[in-house]
Amino acid sequence: TSHSGNIGSAARAMKTMGLSKLYLVDPACEIDSQASALAAGATDVLGNAVIVGTVEEAIADCTLTIGTSARSRTLSWPMVEPRECGEKLVAEAVNGPVALVFGRENSGLTNEELQQSHFHLHIPTNPDYGSLNLAMAVQTVCYEVRMQFLEQDEMPEVTQAYPRVEALEQFYQHLESTLTDTGFIIRQHPGQVMTKLRRLFNRARPEENELNILRGIL
Repeated sequence: TSHSGNIGSAARAMKTMGLSKLYLVDPACEIDSQASALAAGATDVLGNAVIVGTVEEAIADCTLTIGTSARSRTLSWPMVEPRECGEKLVAEAVNGPVALVFGRENSGLTNEELQQSHFHLHIPTNPDYGSLNLAMAVQTVCYEVRMQFLEQDEMPEVTQAYPRVEALEQFYQHLESTLTDTGFIIRQHPGQVMTKLRRLFNRARPEENELNILRGIL
């Protein structure tokens, strides 16, 4: 975040929809009086905010992460809209931490940061004018999460045990190292191999025991 007011407004948007776990990644500003003023009655969310240095730290223990993207990228990734995003997050939150990742106010998430998410979220705004500020985007998505939470008694329980993001990153490092050692990836010219493999495994969403098999193979 670049402006403290956005932190306060995002906290307010979260609390109105029953969400309280706010992580700030390398914020360019402190939580100050402006943040508190715009948070209105959500100063408890601000007070409990966790500050980390990288996106990796913020999502390391999550089993599902959904990154927000305002535009289509060169390499397509599994996409969801806000309603489906709410469904996925609520369904899986019973089994472990999940995360919604919002990017910088002016440029959003980088391609590298987006590749750490299982799905990309796009809010289908007016194609002629799709300008949403950060707090508006947070409010829109948190509303869909809230609506799904209120309907959760009717939803089937998710029983799969999915690996944490940290375990997936270790797998990707192991995979890249092995492919480099065997000569499949040329160190000087790696190309898009790992990006495409990340997309493949994110789409497949291996469970914990499946990931252990893959690590064993490597």
